[in-house]
Amino acid sequence: MTHYDVIIIGTGAGGGTLAWRLAQSGKKILLLERGGFLPREKENWDSKTVVIENKYRTSETWLDKDGREFHPGIHYYVGGQTKFYGAALVRFRKEEFGELRHFGGVSPAWPIGYEDLAPYYTEAEYLYSVHGERGSDPTEPPADKPYPYPAVSHEPRIQQLFDDLKRAGHRPFPLPIGIQLDEDNPESSRCIRCSTCDGFPCLADAKSDAHVTCVRPAIAKPNVTLVTHAFVSRLETEGSGRAVAKVHVERNGEREVYSGDIVVVSCGAVNSAALLLRSASDRHPRGLANRSDAVGRYYMCHNNSAMLVLSKTPNPTKFQKTLGLNDFYFGAEDSEFPLGHISMLGKMDANVFRVGSPVPAPGFTFEAMAQHSLDFWMTSEDLPDPDNRVIVNDKGGISLHYTENNLEAHTRLVAKFKKMLHKIGCDGNHILPCQAYLGKKIPIEKVAHQCGTVRFGRDPKSSVLDVQCKAHELDNLYVVDASFFPSSNSLNPALTIMANALRVGDHLLERLG
Repeated sequence: MTHYDVIIIGTGAGGGTLAWRLAQSGKKILLLERGGFLPREKENWDSKTVVIENKYRTSETWLDKDGREFHPGIHYYVGGQTKFYGAALVRFRKEEFGELRHFGGVSPAWPIGYEDLAPYYTEAEYLYSVHGERGSDPTEPPADKPYPYPAVSHEPRIQQLFDDLKRAGHRPFPLPIGIQLDEDNPESSRCIRCSTCDGFPCLADAKSDAHVTCVRPAIAKPNVTLVTHAFVSRLETEGSGRAVAKVHVERNGEREVYSGDIVVVSCGAVNSAALLLRSASDRHPRGLANRSDAVGRYYMCHNNSAMLVLSKTPNPTKFQKTLGLNDFYFGAEDSEFPLGHISMLGKMDANVFRVGSPVPAPGFTFEAMAQHSLDFWMTSEDLPDPDNRVIVNDKGGISLHYTENNLEAHTRLVAKFKKMLHKIGCDGNHILPCQAYLGKKIPIEKVAHQCGTVRFGRDPKSSVLDVQCKAHELDNLYVVDASFFPSSNSLNPALTIMANALRVGDHLLERLG
């Protein structure tokens, strides 16, 4: 059994970023990834392959609360879900670290404040090459530095949209995006501003994903080892139950065992909870670190809508995801409670329209719809509910029980969006929900923003982790993916996962000495 100073399970936004932070320490570090390297091939940029055939998506099945099987929108590769994310890297708002009231109930306070995470947000923005413009978003929290790179410019139709929104009294802003783009020197820029960024892997390695940004430089160091195709089946504690002693791995049909002074779980909110539940023992009969019975509970994934509207003028935009709108984030003139976030999606093509719409809009072909569409993403907060949870059966199979909540906020956000359409040169009669983007018409498949199943807090009776994301009940077990979130807020969780991984990394560097 090979021993390491630190074992990190998972290589996505949390695990990958933590590996980068710890690699400089010289400590012996093992990265375990259940998938392999995503193959670089021209199909990476083919919408038929990626969106319709789901070539890169896992074939495993989970069960919903009614026992129906579904294929989750999960990708098991080095870099995790960041290989396919849209790289919108946005800070949570300062107010969201305190308690907030919503139509559906209360979003709880975090056990740390915004100021505790702020310097790590800045560091994550520089690490992940975020392009943005400070002060353009009226809801943004304070920051001590500008973004490392200027905002990504709008293409002409999106600039027209930006101007129309401004004239209508709204406050659009350049969406912070993590890409390797140099607009002043396009011939040497790694990013080529293509239409296959959001939801696709980047064939040019120009998207700031965890693999390219963090794992690749980490494993270049002699003290860091990456083992791929390594499914961690369970964690075993030593006799007292106070520390993880063995990490059990299934790899290429064989069983392997590793040990580490520190073990960090970062498999994604569903799989991290499932791993802890699979690791039940006499000392931890309800699952590892689960005396609170909170492991697997409080699952959140946002209330999301992908809405495609038909522009009266053509929209030849390629890189469309450059605009955000938070005018209704904390409420509106007719709403005292938060509604949510609006931004652009990556540009859809005819293949996506075919799978997402049963028939084309009247008078349009799918190709014409793609040429005229403006593609929007709307996110509202869902609230932590103990009955929304991950359950593991005696064979290790996953059931995801989820009932949507706080829907009033999302309904109102969509209504606000629809009222804007006549002001931005769009046909309000043809608004198309993009089921292809959201996952084959089954909402529970939407697991890109999964969070909350191993929440942190100061009270061991109601949380699993302490403020350093160490399990209350174990001396050497940490969790650094979005499992630790007490609330989902209404923004992409990626930057917060990255920033927190850097924060926990500093704690571990101090602990390791």
